[in-house]
Amino acid sequence: MSGEFNSDKKLSLFKKMLLIREFENGALDLYSKNLIKGSIHLYIGQEAAAAGICSNLSVDKGDTITTTHRGHGHIIAMGGDIRKMMAELLGKKTGLCRGRGGSMHIADTKIGVYGANGIVGAGIPIAAGTAFASNYMEKDSVSVAFFGDGASNQGVLYETINMAGAWHLPVLFVCENNQYAQTTPSKNTTAGEDLKSRAESFCIDSVKINGNDVEEVFNTSGKIIDEIREKRKPYFIEAITYRFKGHWQGDPEVYRSKNELSDWMENRCPIKLYKDKLIKMGVFS
Repeated sequence: MSGEFNSDKKLSLFKKMLLIREFENGALDLYSKNLIKGSIHLYIGQEAAAAGICSNLSVDKGDTITTTHRGHGHIIAMGGDIRKMMAELLGKKTGLCRGRGGSMHIADTKIGVYGANGIVGAGIPIAAGTAFASNYMEKDSVSVAFFGDGASNQGVLYETINMAGAWHLPVLFVCENNQYAQTTPSKNTTAGEDLKSRAESFCIDSVKINGNDVEEVFNTSGKIIDEIREKRKPYFIEAITYRFKGHWQGDPEVYRSKNELSDWMENRCPIKLYKDKLIKMGVFS
């Protein structure tokens, strides 16, 4: 984490979250008009995790990320071209992948994005691969693997974190725990209270954070990324968050209550919380 955490940095984090939210609202509008085909999985409600973590990464240093089927926010946070991203969602040849990847398979290696992925957990070993390459080529870059609580039950995660620990790979595993694996509450499928504790059995340091507090995400992940960069070791973050939309657009959402959803939207929205905080601090009116 470099530089002073001043008003400009705080504004940058806020703008990044807001850009993600507006992009997703735009995608939802186009989808509702049947201009985006297939299925989209929106990142609305989880913006603080992407903005906070990716703001500590550097394209110039060769840092990379892998993301999920819900990957728009991470790519925007890495500096993705939003016009080319939207063109990709629309299946246009002007898209980042010439319209052939669509929402779930956007990639842009020029900015270190090694792909969204429609297969649950499939980005995790790819991040380990870029981390291995970093060590092999004697670089000081860091790889980040974003995945959800559903992917935390996939065997590929445990194979990968075992290799990362054994080979001292500079990779940060980020579990965005948004409480639901598709339509199933994670508490019904996941043993134990903390997902972060799973990494500890592989002798990998881990921490649980409020994934909707962008400053906590930024400050905590910044220190961790600096440590990974210096010591060439893996780390695991569990970020507690919540998606405001269904698993996919058209999801009837019968698995969660309206009261639960409204509580998160009204009282724990990352953008609303940070806006109120910055107004109180006098960063803007």
